[in-house]
Amino acid sequence: MNRTAAAALAALATLATISAVAAAPAAAQNAPSPPATGSLMPVPRSVTWRQDQAPLILDSTFRVTLAGVRDARLSGAVRRMLVRLRGRTALALATVPAADGSGATLVVRADAPGQAVQGTSEDESYQLDVSAARAGLHAATVVGALRGLETFLQLVEADARGYHVNAVGIDDAPRFPWRGLLVDVGRHFMPPEVIRRTLDGMAAVKLNVLHWHLSEDQGFRVESRRYPRLQQMGSDGLYYTRQQIREIVAYARERGIRVVPEFDMPGHSSSWLVGYPQYSAGEGPYQIVREFGVFDPVFDPTREEVYRFLDGFIGEMVGLFPDAYWHVGGDEVNGRQWAANPRIQAYMRAHHLENAEALQVHFNQRLLRILTKYHKRMVGWDEIYKPGLPTDAVIHSWRGTESLGRAARQGYSGILSAPYYLDQQFTAEAHYLPDPLPAGTDLTPEQQARVLGGEACMWAEHVTPETIDSRIWPRLIAVAERLWSPREVRDLDDMYRRLWVTSARLEELGLQHEGHTARMLRLVAGPEAAELTRLLRVTQPATFGQRGQLQRPNQLTPLAYLVDAARPDPPARWETVRMARRVIAAPQDSATRADLTTALGMQQQAARRLVNRGVTSPAMAQVMPAAIVLDSLAGLGLEAVRAIERGERAGADWTSTALASLQRWERPQGLLRLTAVDAVRLLVKAAGGQ
Repeated sequence: MNRTAAAALAALATLATISAVAAAPAAAQNAPSPPATGSLMPVPRSVTWRQDQAPLILDSTFRVTLAGVRDARLSGAVRRMLVRLRGRTALALATVPAADGSGATLVVRADAPGQAVQGTSEDESYQLDVSAARAGLHAATVVGALRGLETFLQLVEADARGYHVNAVGIDDAPRFPWRGLLVDVGRHFMPPEVIRRTLDGMAAVKLNVLHWHLSEDQGFRVESRRYPRLQQMGSDGLYYTRQQIREIVAYARERGIRVVPEFDMPGHSSSWLVGYPQYSAGEGPYQIVREFGVFDPVFDPTREEVYRFLDGFIGEMVGLFPDAYWHVGGDEVNGRQWAANPRIQAYMRAHHLENAEALQVHFNQRLLRILTKYHKRMVGWDEIYKPGLPTDAVIHSWRGTESLGRAARQGYSGILSAPYYLDQQFTAEAHYLPDPLPAGTDLTPEQQARVLGGEACMWAEHVTPETIDSRIWPRLIAVAERLWSPREVRDLDDMYRRLWVTSARLEELGLQHEGHTARMLRLVAGPEAAELTRLLRVTQPATFGQRGQLQRPNQLTPLAYLVDAARPDPPARWETVRMARRVIAAPQDSATRADLTTALGMQQQAARRLVNRGVTSPAMAQVMPAAIVLDSLAGLGLEAVRAIERGERAGADWTSTALASLQRWERPQGLLRLTAVDAVRLLVKAAGGQ
């Protein structure tokens, strides 16, 4: 999880992906589209549309009955599904399962309730059969039925006949058993309502693990009765009570989602040591850290009282977190306090521990014994993967598929997060194409089985409760599909088409990402919101690393700038790239050429209006650098389109100058990136004959 290195690695991976996508509409672009994906997302394993059959019409007589297991979890899921269907259709539907199955429209059969504590071996498969007369959903477990209910909701369509579900047969199961989202509440606290609506969204796209990052240098977020100074001195009063944790864990289970806690150790531990400095390797005292980065405070692995403390804490917490897995962090230990402590150095010599890495392995071995005592399986970031670590541990990789593969070859189970860092502000396609098990992997079937899946990461340096929805959604949907659907589902045009449909549907769950930009602009820009909206439709936030260099926000920085209102991947970006490709492939397509010319012209006009208006407020000052460059960028794109239309190859000097300008313009203008850069680069290269 090394934040600096992860940012660099992710940036390189993303640049490579974007370059490949921009340079050659081959590969994923020209791969055969999956058969008729409809608006389903994630795409099921097998879909058979019965186009020769009439659809199932939905009206006020629609009823759902349970033919197998009738437990509270499944009944609750049916009620939630019916409430959403009623809100979407305005049909006067009963919102409880019918006790009598005769005449039911949808029959849901789960053969068994599933595991008492959901785990990685839970059967999430289901079969859904829809005809004109009725629909049947069958699953081996309640969790599988929950997944099928979400698919049924995605099948609902409307036309002149009213609301209906097309006749179809679906046989579905996830590709990976671990499909997660990490939510960091240490750097910025997220209230329980944010966690609950995030869980609702996760369930809608069939994710099944909430990785709850609960301690950081900036805050300790759980109530401990045994060690109350953890929250009293390490949280600024922002933490979850034991009752709130129980409620959220139960809320997640009702939706088929496991909750895996992370308590970072031995590093990233400042907030632990504010109240309990006696367990550190340094002298203290300690304070909550307001900046972001890697800091020296670390636990002392050489003292028995440290392990008694951790044993006591874990023993208390296991009563709140029933999942079999327990994340210990383990990343970014710089070892400075260990190196500066003569007693620790003497201990290392006496125990033949050559360096800080060996000392951390020693710590992890002791920690693993504690977790095993409480029937927990250790999960940790790449840094815990060192010789001497028992293979019972699970390696959570921020370093990439090569690191994950090495661990799998050595007998470790693993989880991939490297390509899925949502805080980097990359596009959905950058997260969508990387795969935990890429095509052509040389891992044996046994080794591949050790790759449990992946997690998207929402680190919270640059997010608050007001902005987190817009940073998670809708890009998380693309990650969810990568982890659920078959590997060959990779068509980007089709992905984006379904992404926008699914994103809009998530609003019915209370998620706030679709209206985020307009809502925040009303707050920070007032009467100028309308003008600024036009520009924010064609801009993206600076990446994580870029913002850190340009602004250096800390925990107390109010994140209410225009960059916080911008969407990481606005629809206009991919639409402009798509039109540019079509114009290049078929210059005679006058309709697409006109659409692209109109889009670029509107961007130029919006930029010029802002430039002519001048700096009339702080918000206008923030947007002005982007507006100035957008005028030139859109103008360059229009010039390239005209050259392509005429069939005239642009000169080498013009092409070289244009590409150099684009290289400058792809960097943030202020704190905003311009979404048209990729499309204009394609046009310029085509106009220059490249």
